[in-house]
Amino acid sequence: MDNYLYRQDWSSVLEFLNYSLHGEEMVCSMSTQLFHIPSTANLKGNAEMHNHLVPASYHRVTAVGSAKRLQNGEYHESIIQTLVSCVNNGLKEDQEITKWLDVMRDDAPNEFKPFIQNIIAWQQQTEQSLASAKQLLRQMGFGTQDQNQYSEYVY
Repeated sequence: MDNYLYRQDWSSVLEFLNYSLHGEEMVCSMSTQLFHIPSTANLKGNAEMHNHLVPASYHRVTAVGSAKRLQNGEYHESIIQTLVSCVNNGLKEDQEITKWLDVMRDDAPNEFKPFIQNIIAWQQQTEQSLASAKQLLRQMGFGTQDQNQYSEYVY
């Protein structure tokens, strides 16, 4: 691949990834808080949702790190591969997070339903920001690979 492709301005991709990471911070903080409240400590779906939230967080953190490296002038195909696979894998995990957040909302005591709806709103913003980063990557000529092409590199 031509090195020119790596020397693009990555700031917009990084901005969307940072928005997504910020939203993820809120989802993690709020949903973990529920484990520490007696009436929601064993809320159906929360543990299952966290089984996807943890790798989704990892993929976002790794994507941000990769984008920062590219923005700072590093360029190597493997950094792009890491970035693309992490965005794709993060979006894949997001589907499961959303599924389990719906279970949590439905199972929650009434006084916690608005709180969980707020978590869902953060998750929607988080996912939309990551999807926007993916769209920008495609416009830049990256991310058109099969979603699982690079999954072997990112666990």
